[in-house]
Amino acid sequence: MFDRLQSVEDRYEKLNELLSDPEIVNDSKKLRDYSKEQSDINDTVQAYREYKDVREQLQDAKVMLDDKLDADMREMVKEEVNELQSQLTELEARLKILLIPKDPNDDKNVIFEIRGAAGGDEAALFAGTLYRMYSRFADAHGWKTEVIDSNPTGLGGFKEIIFMINGQGAYSKLKFENGAHRVQRVPETESGGRIHTSTATVVCLPEAEELEVEIHDKDIRFDAFASSGAGGQSVNTTMSAVRLTHIPTGIVVSCQDEKSQHKNKDKAMKVLRARVYDKFQQEAQAEYDSVRKSAVGTGDRSERIRTYNFPQNRVTDHRIGLTIQKLDQILEGKLDEIVDALIVADQSQKLQDASNE
Repeated sequence: MFDRLQSVEDRYEKLNELLSDPEIVNDSKKLRDYSKEQSDINDTVQAYREYKDVREQLQDAKVMLDDKLDADMREMVKEEVNELQSQLTELEARLKILLIPKDPNDDKNVIFEIRGAAGGDEAALFAGTLYRMYSRFADAHGWKTEVIDSNPTGLGGFKEIIFMINGQGAYSKLKFENGAHRVQRVPETESGGRIHTSTATVVCLPEAEELEVEIHDKDIRFDAFASSGAGGQSVNTTMSAVRLTHIPTGIVVSCQDEKSQHKNKDKAMKVLRARVYDKFQQEAQAEYDSVRKSAVGTGDRSERIRTYNFPQNRVTDHRIGLTIQKLDQILEGKLDEIVDALIVADQSQKLQDASNE
């Protein structure tokens, strides 16, 4: 581990030199790439330097114990040794986590796709509840939410809603939301007061840059049509809605949220690029999972991951066995307790995998 840490620190110093090189400063792409690389390893380097400093202090303190000291001074040095040893243990644990290979998508924006599944109108209402929850979570982190496409119902829910959350590190926080979300509550449409169980599916994709996935114009079939509102009633007589079909993969994306065909096409391309990128990632993940199964994972989109129980104000994440009696707060976007627990579980699994290699 310490050989790897030393190589990371050496690379950090090399990047300092490169970022001072006039040729690099005048090359915007290299300057951006090297700056990002240095930023990515900065926390690791600073923690490693702190570790080395504490280790040196500990060695010096242990040497002092070998000297002839009076009882009071010896006791003080012993306390210092214990404190430094504790700091060293904590830093070593932190360094192990920092050395876990970073997901290259973690800093990206997120494209969400939420669809009402089993439960009819109630499932569509729950899809709307989830959209609101994620929007509130984004607001709390200073991120921006932008609707790309939606298929609303007359009761205020969504058969489907696709939206983007723009913000630094958004994907790192939300990538474990993929899967089936189940709700247990008395629907507004239920007069008898009976609890119903409904589900909505969530797909969370990292936004893909054009350089990361190449989509040729010849591989896209473009169709334009008039947009429609709830119930299929025409709300636009112009051909502003668009449908893009990626011929090699068969992936289809429609967008009608904007009045401008050009804006709808731009939004649809973002979703198409993300879905194609995700397809390639899923194929690679399937190959990885055949060798090693992740504790949390982002692969199985059909897995029931979470239950929201309204009568008991309870949320349970089934993957990590976490139950929280704060449903009302969570639906207001206070998801951090769940998000942090999922990240810790994922890190723990990766540490275990690394130790078994």
